[in-house]
Amino acid sequence: MKSLAITSRSFSKHPILRNEVLKRYPNAKFNDQGLALKGKSLVKFLQGYEKAITALEKIDEELLSELPELKVIGKYGVGLDMLDLSAMKKYGVKLGWKGGVNKRSVSELVVSFAIYLLHRVVFANAEVRNGEWYQVKGRQLSDCTVGIIGCGHIGKDLVKLLKPFNCNILVNDILNFKDFYQENNITPVRIEELMQKSDIVTLHLPLNSSTENIISRDRLQMLKKDAIFINLARGGLLDEDALKKLLRENQIAGAALDVFAIEPPSDTEFALMDNVIVTPHIGGSSEEAILAMGIAAIDGLDSAKDPMTFLHK
Repeated sequence: MKSLAITSRSFSKHPILRNEVLKRYPNAKFNDQGLALKGKSLVKFLQGYEKAITALEKIDEELLSELPELKVIGKYGVGLDMLDLSAMKKYGVKLGWKGGVNKRSVSELVVSFAIYLLHRVVFANAEVRNGEWYQVKGRQLSDCTVGIIGCGHIGKDLVKLLKPFNCNILVNDILNFKDFYQENNITPVRIEELMQKSDIVTLHLPLNSSTENIISRDRLQMLKKDAIFINLARGGLLDEDALKKLLRENQIAGAALDVFAIEPPSDTEFALMDNVIVTPHIGGSSEEAILAMGIAAIDGLDSAKDPMTFLHK
């Protein structure tokens, strides 16, 4: 039986991660051709291997049924939405995963986006490039109420970054992090109250059956007219069409989107709006985060657990 196959293109191109893998698995197979593996091509790539490191590849029951030798998956990245955990359990495939290893990269970008939108930097930059010189008025982050939906690894790290700005912080999470809330003077509230009261709403939830479209049209319509909406989690968490409508009609001040329901998005409407920042899923892509996620995936091959342990993580 062959030892390890790595499906991720970015992992396969990373010299430090390659060297670390080869120290432990000298015969490891990398995706050196840069293939976007899925379906039959993914099955073919993984056939005969006991362990795999995957990233954005979809691992479902149909695929696992054709890979009887596969016993361990190390997840490169913190999102688990591409893995069918129940199917992995059924076929006896263990999972190596570590949450929060990219948290600082994501939370830094959230703060950056918030400041850019509050000070209308994107609009002002475009105006100057077009030969205009109009000093647009902005707002200070320090005067804002920030609503954080999802207070896990990233949500908690974002709270730490926001502390020096003396923002009023509201949070919503299905878990009660009572001690953390008290230590940081944070108010846990219902989603509806958070949407209504926040100047900035930022989304930090995993995508699963309980969170899909959690930011619905009705909830988006609760936002204040001068509110800013930020999503660096998953596109499937919100009604994108409803958000487009609000932005198109100037019912909210702006948005920053690093993730989309379909990536890359076929619709360019968000990208053409001057009150929207769009980026290609780079939230966790700092050099430091990429290295940390890769090492976590490698380590996870030797510390893998029952995949259902990570349900709703």
